[in-house]
Amino acid sequence: SAGALRVSLSELYQELILDHNRSPRNRGALKAPTHSATGHNPLCGDQLTLELRLADGKVAEVAFEGSGCAISTASVSLMTDAVKGLDEGELEALFTKFHALATGDGQSAGELGKLGAFGGIRDYPTRVKCATLAWHTLRAALHGKQGATTE
Repeated sequence: SAGALRVSLSELYQELILDHNRSPRNRGALKAPTHSATGHNPLCGDQLTLELRLADGKVAEVAFEGSGCAISTASVSLMTDAVKGLDEGELEALFTKFHALATGDGQSAGELGKLGAFGGIRDYPTRVKCATLAWHTLRAALHGKQGATTE
């Protein structure tokens, strides 16, 4: 039934977030980043430094350091996996889609693959900032800003 499918999809998404919180991907520092920024969510205490190395206009490498709640850590982990190989236009489009998903602006979770796991976050307004911190930090890095905040 559709209800059972929804529950299992929700459970699958929850497990995905827990897995990326327990074992974050791309944690560490890059040897020669071309872009970097720090992000801070004062409400939750999440802090991260995001580093990118762009080559031929695309993300060749991406890594992060920092600490945060489960939502923030899972979001930056999933984001770093999702952005590899993308150019700036594709990154901007993905930022827009993810932000719309997290804030409830009508974006379908299905279009975002694993990032769709954050589709339910809109029901918890205080957690939206946790989920979007990495994305605002990515945008700051790309635009040459030193930092991003969710204030």
